Amino acid sequence: MTTQPIDRFLDYKSPEGGCNTGDFVEVPLGPRKVLGVIWGVGEGRFDPSKIRAVSRVLDVPPMGQDMREFLVRSAEYTLTPLSQMVRLATRAPGLFNPPSMRKIFRMGTGTPDRMTPAREKVLAVLEDYGDMSFTLKELADMAGVTSSVVKGLAKQGAVREEDTPRDVPFPLLRHDFSGVALEGDQNGAALELREGVADRAYSTVLLKGVTGSGKTEVYLEAVAECLRLGRQALVLLPEIALTAEFLTRVEKRFGAKPAEWHSGVTMTERRRVWRMVGAGGAELVVGARSALFLPFRDLGLIVVDEEHDTSYKQEEGVLYSARDMAVLRATYCAAEVVLASATPSLETWANAEAGKYKRLDLSSRFGEAQLPEMRAIDMRSEKLASNHWISPTLKAAVQMRVDAGEQALLFINRRGYAPTTLCRACGEQIGCDFCDARMVEHRFQKRLVCHQCGETKPMPIECPSCKVEGKLAPVGPGVERLAEEVTELFPDARVAVLSSDLFSSARALKEQIVSIAQGGADIVIGTQLVAKGHNFPNLTLVGVIDADLGLQGSDLRAAERSFQLMRQVSGRAGRAAKKGTALLQTFQPEHPVIRAILSGEEEQFWRAEAAERMEAGVPPYGRMAGIVLSSTDIQEVFDLGGEMARLDGPLRAIGAQVFGPAPAPIARVRGRHRVRLLVKAPKNVPLQKALTKWIAQFKIPNTLRLSVDIDPQNFF
Repeated sequence: MTTQPIDRFLDYKSPEGGCNTGDFVEVPLGPRKVLGVIWGVGEGRFDPSKIRAVSRVLDVPPMGQDMREFLVRSAEYTLTPLSQMVRLATRAPGLFNPPSMRKIFRMGTGTPDRMTPAREKVLAVLEDYGDMSFTLKELADMAGVTSSVVKGLAKQGAVREEDTPRDVPFPLLRHDFSGVALEGDQNGAALELREGVADRAYSTVLLKGVTGSGKTEVYLEAVAECLRLGRQALVLLPEIALTAEFLTRVEKRFGAKPAEWHSGVTMTERRRVWRMVGAGGAELVVGARSALFLPFRDLGLIVVDEEHDTSYKQEEGVLYSARDMAVLRATYCAAEVVLASATPSLETWANAEAGKYKRLDLSSRFGEAQLPEMRAIDMRSEKLASNHWISPTLKAAVQMRVDAGEQALLFINRRGYAPTTLCRACGEQIGCDFCDARMVEHRFQKRLVCHQCGETKPMPIECPSCKVEGKLAPVGPGVERLAEEVTELFPDARVAVLSSDLFSSARALKEQIVSIAQGGADIVIGTQLVAKGHNFPNLTLVGVIDADLGLQGSDLRAAERSFQLMRQVSGRAGRAAKKGTALLQTFQPEHPVIRAILSGEEEQFWRAEAAERMEAGVPPYGRMAGIVLSSTDIQEVFDLGGEMARLDGPLRAIGAQVFGPAPAPIARVRGRHRVRLLVKAPKNVPLQKALTKWIAQFKIPNTLRLSVDIDPQNFF
């Protein structure tokens, strides 16, 4: 099977020396040489003299049977060509290339001419870790010295400097290096997770704990058990910015940092991770959703932290849910899956209720920390000046925290300065030239940005429609506009803004988060980025600017997502000894979701939400698939969409319904018109087979794209 877009297996002759199932190989395909995987013995349908030979077998561990079975099942479930799934599993740069070299350092035989405290630290690290080698940066960082200290010791022979292949194993993690004294239900949950790993059998566990309840420390005990057994572990995180703090915790617990896999890692390091995972030289990987497709040799544990997070759904290319794929992968490698969240997805909650998943609850915060007090601010009775969004009640609460030397967080789930730019002369709302979406003003960057396709352009002086100058006005608040208001209201406060598009690199974002955690800001203003697991010890107040924002719209998950987001962001308050408060500004304090957030009656909320979904026959109590047709010709997509809706026999045969065609909510993206059909089916029917048979009836023009999204999370 090649990584090229081919929907079938290709036969090749074995190279000199032979090859085996699972081997990664270089093969000729037309005039090129491409990467492939040996999937099995050829069918012998061709004249052997006319079959081209495998060019060479790559010097990497073969793909295991469990991985091949996982890719096949993933392809079948998501209706994705197997070649695309294989490509996901081989996304490491330079696999064809021989390993490059780098300098490493280990204990030498010489004696330094004089001993200093810094030199003693370096030698102590090398003595503690025996014959292990380190890069210059690793050794300097672990010893807490500058690189010049290490280089000085190398010149005198006390430290040995060697050239070695860059793709070297990661430092060994010690399962018994350190630990936190767990208490009560934390200890009981950790024991059950350890036992699950020790069983060496598939299982899935929902680890549900209130924010700050020690979920991380609990599932790190499962990682420790996995390491003790000599198996590998994978921890998925929803946001790159979370990795810095998490890696520090891992290092403190196991004595060394794990392997990282996400877009912020260098290409050279990605190749090293890919190779070492397959060779068993990486015991623990911390990564984004694509880490699921790494070639683990013996995967015994998968943790999906913040499992409810929407970023686990891949929305472009291969459409898959990393949470669901984690469960699937674990079934093929006899691993335990831990789905950790304070506010689980309804799908996971329902599976736990049905007994498919085990459920472990952590009901209290870890250590001295207490759950925050939660209150609503009824905006109907607050008096606000024009173009202001912080109520007098919230302003007073923030001022009290700043005066006390504590931190306050103001949350608004809108990036940029303002969601809409309106011309007061003609009423024009500035939209994207390539999408049916409004452009968002980003005043810090002095540009308009389309959050759908990424198109940007300078902020205009005159209206693009009526050409009148000086009449363009921002409508509504974004995180940047809120920062402007905060600076006006609290001129002496140190203000930090956390929004993903304000940072040029993942490293810059991590540095800002560390700075805030160390007290580098009095008031933090953030988008949903701040809701994802960050720990700011001195933060005692969370103010939600617009708690009603997610309650509108037709998305079947709107209530669930609003509930999760509000509970998560409120949980940033009072995570240390000082008790926290969360204030939600709302015009609908009587709304069922707002009442559920304030009351803390989570189970009551989930049961009510589940009852509504069950009555409607929608996920998780029914099945859905989204079909998106796109083309530069709007008539072409509507013609095909209409024909598909009429010829729906294979779907009606399993009791499914087809809705549409209709323009997608964002009907044009990157210049292509988009039409949607939605398929709704009973829960236990062979939906994928029916969809395949249905789509096969139609000839898809080359100018038109058709994508199928099984279990869609968004309906844009």
